[in-house]
Amino acid sequence: MDLNLLLTLEALLQEQNVTKAAARLHLSQPAVSAQLARLRTLFDDPLLIPAHRGMTATAKALQLQEPLHQALNNVRATLSTHRDFEPATAALTVGICCSDYLQAALALPLAKTLRRTAPGVRIALRNMDPTQLADRMEHGDVDLALMTPQDAPPGLHARHLFDERYVLIGRRDHPQLRDGISMEDYARLEHIVVSLSGGGFLTPVDTTLAKFGYTRNVVLSAASFLMVPEMVSRSDFVALVPRRLVRDRSDAFKQLEAPVPVAGFAVAMLWHDRTHGHPGQRWIRETLAGLAAAP
Repeated sequence: MDLNLLLTLEALLQEQNVTKAAARLHLSQPAVSAQLARLRTLFDDPLLIPAHRGMTATAKALQLQEPLHQALNNVRATLSTHRDFEPATAALTVGICCSDYLQAALALPLAKTLRRTAPGVRIALRNMDPTQLADRMEHGDVDLALMTPQDAPPGLHARHLFDERYVLIGRRDHPQLRDGISMEDYARLEHIVVSLSGGGFLTPVDTTLAKFGYTRNVVLSAASFLMVPEMVSRSDFVALVPRRLVRDRSDAFKQLEAPVPVAGFAVAMLWHDRTHGHPGQRWIRETLAGLAAAP
């Protein structure tokens, strides 16, 4: 048995297209076609048959796909785990999927740390889409995800990193923002809210305020937390933001506890079996966990 044939079969079953499988394997299309012919003889089955778009797997091919993938992952893990990882000399690219807030709160500190300890390790930041996360990890596009654990797809390894809470921020010389502000005065302030889907002006905070008979004066809806501190610093607007987004900027903002209960959220790190045993990936995960543990 030629192990390269199994690697080709794995790529063909995932791509269901000879041209794409050849590009993924860095082989020519005729070479992959020849290997597919050998595989058909080996398994006494067509494995892939022409379809309207590309090719479609036969029943036997579908039966082979998962055990083949698991077996090859075990081989990859065996080949990688015996190697020592030397951060100072290592060359590695790590794909990290997370929201823009977590890019600022965790990915940026990680990148700064790597410049000092592992200058050959690079970070590729990816946009978060939980519905595609597991597939992107399986195909190697993403190595780590930072997200709330309740949104995580099943079947991934997970590690809790920290619990986040919200703080109320305003510019340092804001005339109405003070410690112990009442709920009524808080509602009268000019608020920025974040609507990740875009354009929303109501959040669970407004539902809570309504129970006490107050309506918040929301004047701006942002699609991201990332620019909110800058907006607040240049205006009389206030906003509730995750604490880690502004924890090192006490010189720029007043940071207060909101007079209304605001639920926080947990942040976890997730990864796939594909990278579980890789020594470099393990080192990255431990480094990230250490940064997350900082107060």
